[in-house]
Amino acid sequence: MGVQLGGVLPKLEMGLEELRGKKVAIDAMNSLYQFLAIIRQRDGEPLRDSKGRVTSHLSGLFYRTANLIEAGISPIYVFDGEPPRLKRKTLEDRRALREKAAREWARALQEGRIEDAKKYAEQATRVDEWVIKDAKTLLNLMGLPWVQAPGEGEAQAAHMVRRGDAWAVGSQDFDSLLFGAPVLVRNLAITGRRKLPGKDVYVEVRPEVIELTRVLSELGITREQLVDVGILVGTDFNEGIKGVGPKKALEFVKKHGSLERAFEGMDLGVDLEEIRKIFLEPGVSDDYELKWGDPDPEGIKDFLCGEHDFSEQRVQVGIQKLMKGKGEKKQSSLEKWF
Repeated sequence: MGVQLGGVLPKLEMGLEELRGKKVAIDAMNSLYQFLAIIRQRDGEPLRDSKGRVTSHLSGLFYRTANLIEAGISPIYVFDGEPPRLKRKTLEDRRALREKAAREWARALQEGRIEDAKKYAEQATRVDEWVIKDAKTLLNLMGLPWVQAPGEGEAQAAHMVRRGDAWAVGSQDFDSLLFGAPVLVRNLAITGRRKLPGKDVYVEVRPEVIELTRVLSELGITREQLVDVGILVGTDFNEGIKGVGPKKALEFVKKHGSLERAFEGMDLGVDLEEIRKIFLEPGVSDDYELKWGDPDPEGIKDFLCGEHDFSEQRVQVGIQKLMKGKGEKKQSSLEKWF
């Protein structure tokens, strides 16, 4: 998912404590997908309540967000709207891959191949409308703001950072840089460990901060050329050129200046200007309001414990983290007056 540029981008690792006091516009779909893919049982089955409803996304969203709040980070979740026309093929391809993975998951379970079952289960992950509705309900109960983007969520999040409404975009994907986000923060987690995709292996990670101005300066390119590098590698809106990774794409763009010069007279099978416009002139909105309210402890318990069978003891710990973070924020605001 997303454009793969990690191999050429300069990054700065930092401790979570250095992010205290920062507002981060988080790619909600990216986060929900991670929670649904990773929070599973050994055979790949997601967490479910007594009525059989999946709850992995609620578990990840509640406990991850409570930890961020306790750490002094203010998250703003940004949800995708209508995808661009060029993304339809990508979405159709992903749907086909998920359906195939679901069939392989069932076969692996039937044959007792538990490790394979877990791998295929992760690949079969999808974020449905009811998942998004659940997430928004929980965020409301937690007193946290969320924003509905008219189009790509990462484009909206990047726009919010440029406006000064957030310090950085929070996502594992690099697309927000192509959308013009001044700052991207990855690995925004508390545990310091992340599971490698498709493997039962965990690696130690720290938050990575990537600044767009530093990227363009160190790579010696413009933002428009960065978008061209992404097009060569492949984005959600085009397949890219086979065998071309980020390093080769960067060398290619720097040598020729633009894709038109490099491929003069050739048909690449894509509308370069349409793809560029998606990144450089995305559909975003200024019509949003960011309000941090008080958590609703009883509402959270009713929703998670009463409706979805969460452990009341664990949920209470999460609520205490929310209340602690809220209290520290109020104290910080008061200190500004003295």
